[in-house]
Amino acid sequence: MTDILMPALSPTMEEGVLSKWLVKVGDTVKAGDVMAEIETDKATMEVEAVDEGEITEILVAEGTEGVKVNSPIARLRQDGETAVPAAKAEPSKAEVDPKPDATPKAAVAKSEKTEAASARAAPAAKRADGARILASPLARRLAQQAGLDLGAVTGTGPHGRIVKRDIEAAGKGKARPAAGAAASAEPRKVQSLAQMGIPDGSYDLIPLDGMRRAIARRLTDSFRDVPHFPLNIDCDIDGLLAARVQVNALLEKDGIKVSVNDFVIKASAMALKAVPEANASYSLEGIALHHHADVAMAVAIPGQDGGSGGLITPIIRKAETKSLSQIATESKDLAKRARDRKLKPDEFQGGTFSVSNLGMFGIQSFASIINEPQGAIMSVGAGEPRPVVRDGQLAVATIMTVTLTCDHRVVDGAIGAKFLQVFKAMIENPVTMLA
Repeated sequence: MTDILMPALSPTMEEGVLSKWLVKVGDTVKAGDVMAEIETDKATMEVEAVDEGEITEILVAEGTEGVKVNSPIARLRQDGETAVPAAKAEPSKAEVDPKPDATPKAAVAKSEKTEAASARAAPAAKRADGARILASPLARRLAQQAGLDLGAVTGTGPHGRIVKRDIEAAGKGKARPAAGAAASAEPRKVQSLAQMGIPDGSYDLIPLDGMRRAIARRLTDSFRDVPHFPLNIDCDIDGLLAARVQVNALLEKDGIKVSVNDFVIKASAMALKAVPEANASYSLEGIALHHHADVAMAVAIPGQDGGSGGLITPIIRKAETKSLSQIATESKDLAKRARDRKLKPDEFQGGTFSVSNLGMFGIQSFASIINEPQGAIMSVGAGEPRPVVRDGQLAVATIMTVTLTCDHRVVDGAIGAKFLQVFKAMIENPVTMLA
């Protein structure tokens, strides 16, 4: 028998929702058949079979939330195998007496269960001050093998949990100082609404889905851990608006319509190439200068209740090499599939820079939280008529305010200012980005 495991559909995925089964007990599947739909922290994705055989058990019902990655969700009997009654197919038996012909997936599941069981059986490790050390089973095993003291390692996982990357960094002598680690290791105690004076029954509670939980965790980590600062600049977009009318007239026959945001993405990409220090990411090994401007655009996703379902950032790859019409076509397609939660992981992971535009809502200016590991994110406000001074005379122009939030470890004030100067010049004279 082969365990079908909950897949990791993105590098940051720790758990997901098994939203729908597309097979049932008794069905025969072959490699490539779609078996289930999994809701990750970013999208709803299809899970394909990797082996051929008969589905003998469904271990996790559809609609189940919080299904851990690599936990068994179903069982498959391959040709030549004998069916095992459910009562005899307990995980504990598999761990004690695994079959010689067990597949790698089953072996992985057994190993992880054994580690988890060992972690539960062992007494909880504590720091010198008595604070409990939060660490994953894999991190504990790697630390033991490397002879590392967990009490000297600072965790970068949720709630200060020590994970694999922390052990690897410690092994290279790059672990962060453990001073004050006890305070960060323990999760912040959050009071209930009732404890804060809001009585039960006075509100409707919408449960957090995987995406909302991921957004809360990632943005909290980014805002807390990344030393950030904003830079603001005003851009006169009257020339851009006139150029947009001309460009769209030329593209009308092809059914393509270029938006102001498409101009912003193009100008951002070209400015990143002109100021490569701004197209960078901080890492433990050094500053990564990216070869291409992979510009991510923030897209709001509707929730199942009709409200907001969170944000996702599909990416225009190598945006500096693409025309306005290509960017317009690609951004429209990505935005639609993002709202339908049909993006593939490589379409929303790995960008080098982000653009968030709230101009369509009339927001004049705002600052966004950095999307790690990117070095900066640009927030775009509404273009609106404002008084300006031209040649000593008062005039009216359409002004758009943009705010660049920078990771000071990568993009300091001088680099950020230089980037905005180049961006402003291209936005105010769009012919320069078309040449």
